[in-house]
Amino acid sequence: MSMTANTVHDRLELARTTLTPTQVLSVLLAVAALGFVLVMFQDPTAHEAMHNFRHAAGVVCH
Repeated sequence: MSMTANTVHDRLELARTTLTPTQVLSVLLAVAALGFVLVMFQDPTAHEAMHNFRHAAGVVCH
């Protein structure tokens, strides 16, 4: 039984070969908008909500 690791490099390579430039731009704009909201909206509850959202989305932030 052969097991292969699903690495970040593998995911980036898959995204590079399957996503269109429009999809990449949409993702980058969404990430930038979420980052802007997080920086500008420093309420601790909102900060925790954004932190939990990032984890739910699979983003490693620490």
